[in-house]
Amino acid sequence: MQATIVLLGGDGIGPEVVAEGKRVLEAVGERFGHRFSFVDELIGGAALDVHGAPLSDGTLAACKQSDAVLLGAVGGPKWDTLPGHMRPEKGLLALRKGLGLWANLRPVKVHPMLTDRSPLRPERLANVDLVFVRELTGGVYFGEKKRDQTERGARAFDALTYEEYEIERVVRLAFRLAAARRSKVTSVDKANVLESSRLWREVAERVAKENPGVSLEHQLVDSCAMKLLTHAASFDVVVTENMFGDILTDEGAALVGSLGMMPSASLGDGKTGLYEPIHGSAPDIAGKGIANPLGTILSVAMLLRHSLGLEAEAAAVEAAVDATVRAGVLTGDLAGGAPKSTVEVGAYVVKSVLSAKEG
Repeated sequence: MQATIVLLGGDGIGPEVVAEGKRVLEAVGERFGHRFSFVDELIGGAALDVHGAPLSDGTLAACKQSDAVLLGAVGGPKWDTLPGHMRPEKGLLALRKGLGLWANLRPVKVHPMLTDRSPLRPERLANVDLVFVRELTGGVYFGEKKRDQTERGARAFDALTYEEYEIERVVRLAFRLAAARRSKVTSVDKANVLESSRLWREVAERVAKENPGVSLEHQLVDSCAMKLLTHAASFDVVVTENMFGDILTDEGAALVGSLGMMPSASLGDGKTGLYEPIHGSAPDIAGKGIANPLGTILSVAMLLRHSLGLEAEAAAVEAAVDATVRAGVLTGDLAGGAPKSTVEVGAYVVKSVLSAKEG
């Protein structure tokens, strides 16, 4: 296979972890006989410094022409005082919109070697293996926004709106994923209060009737948040709207023990997906060589699976990450007394990918 992959290092530790993702992709190409070509582009604060915008037209065009996009992270205190439309994060939102990406997948799988890194008791982490499906382009983040003045002072307004088709497509994706897993979908809403959630629940019920082999349960977002901490193993595929998904997926990261272990994929109707770890740019540790690259490397596995259709290759990367964790080759966020560097962890994953060549 030949594929073109755009690399968006972004800001902070982003370039460091993306560099390790690239090395792993190169190792996959060597092992399996694929040819990956890479295009480096800027996004976020790095793009602002060079192009005066968080996402240039040229970068968006390159991403649209690629087979997949691998992103590091965006943002940092250097750009915090800029007006809202110029913030680095606007580049990420524009990229999602430009590529038509409407669903964010975040798997949460607790490695048995890392249960002591989680704030929860190990027995509550046994067999935790779930996938969040978060709607990505609707809801309160994209609704009408305004601010005005009343006789009592400032007043702000953010509209939470959803159209039926926006809900239906992301719920259908959740059911497809569940059918290949443990055949259970949990739809999360706030239907006891929000009209948008009542529509969400109606659509989920209709899609469930078309998929009798997959069970559907509804959870209010507050009870779901509690259940994630008490009975996380009961979840299989969790589908929810944009803001709820943003919050719950970060809670899910606590189960794993580190944001540095969490990958994600943003998908739409086309083949080009956006893959990134869920952590931020961590400017406080940028350039120190201590960032955890495993979330990015696991995002590479998702890239291979969802955009390139290379299941065996994706499984090989996941197996290599598993071997790396079992060997205790970990950065300081997960390691005990002898942490490894970003490059050392990446190198061990590469070695594990290549060493499986014979078997």
